[in-house]
Amino acid sequence: MVPVRSVFLERLVASIGSNLSPLGRAICHQFQRQNRWWNCYAPTPGIRRLTPAAVITSALFIALIGASTMPRAFATEPQPAIPAWLKAHVGEKEGQIALPVLQRARALYLRKVREGAVSNPCYFAKDATRPHISRNGGPGRRFYIICEAERSFRAVSSGHGGGRTLKGIADFKNGRRCAKHFSNALGSRLTTGGVYVTGESRTSFKGYYQTSSKRKAALIRAFVPFDGEGETANAERRAIGGHAAVLIKGACLLREPGSPYANGKGYVPLGKLVDYSGGRSSGCTSWSPTDAREIVEITENDPTTLYIYPAQADIDAVARAVAGGRSLKRSGLYWNASCLKEIGSPKYWPKERLGPRIAEYQRNNPAPKRSSLPLCANQ
Repeated sequence: MVPVRSVFLERLVASIGSNLSPLGRAICHQFQRQNRWWNCYAPTPGIRRLTPAAVITSALFIALIGASTMPRAFATEPQPAIPAWLKAHVGEKEGQIALPVLQRARALYLRKVREGAVSNPCYFAKDATRPHISRNGGPGRRFYIICEAERSFRAVSSGHGGGRTLKGIADFKNGRRCAKHFSNALGSRLTTGGVYVTGESRTSFKGYYQTSSKRKAALIRAFVPFDGEGETANAERRAIGGHAAVLIKGACLLREPGSPYANGKGYVPLGKLVDYSGGRSSGCTSWSPTDAREIVEITENDPTTLYIYPAQADIDAVARAVAGGRSLKRSGLYWNASCLKEIGSPKYWPKERLGPRIAEYQRNNPAPKRSSLPLCANQ
């Protein structure tokens, strides 16, 4: 059988789906569930309206050949052009996505769809070169939720790894606004750019906090693990993933034997709820509580891809260009201009170099044992 081009299938099935035939629409839905990188009902100008008989015949024909021919056709087709509606969101202004970031995120998503690793209609991207704090003082939007089938694009805030200062050994601490240091070293608390696929979310109890003088609520935080490859392959070992930027601070132990979260003696931690959406993380990707709920819902039982920019090669290339006084644009490189001016030059710390330094520091400076939480007052 002669292979059928994916473009032909997309146009023909889109035409079928746009007609009123219930059978045609049913088959279109079935086809769309298997191939969710395009919209079954997207208008296709210039295609003549089909008769009901032609709709049924063509739909049955495509349903039979689609499953066998589409993977092969998809693999041989070049990456689809960025659709016009999505191009409108490309740029370096607030709420936009830089072209290199979008191109890599799309390429990763389409590759994982082709491999059968994901079928989620949405994918994610993050530009860690952008400022975490916008010019108006609010959180900078640099994490992107893109659902092309729905023509949906959202830019939300996201934290970056804060890094550490190891006295006498190394200083790779990042400021709140812009990230200068990146690493995949265990214990570095830094962001690593590159390829990720989301995993099954899991929740954990962080403690109680007061909602009023007489009422309290439990903080149950969801964590979406990231599975990496290449430079990000040790993401699981580093416990890298995404979660809401909230935690419990200043906790004491409250006697609450009826709580499902009570320890063996019937106590639970009670503290202050802190939202650090405008702060830094320990290497994970953090979101506001509202955005985190949406992202967890998108990935629940349906993994998708995340591309975080910049990768090590980008950081090294930009650092060389800055050292040589060369223009990034003329060199075909990208870094957010505002943050580059602030940090001077980025630096990547490979795990092979930074890992032993962190291990040495931890040997010489063992972490103090955690003291037990004090009892809350009036108990």
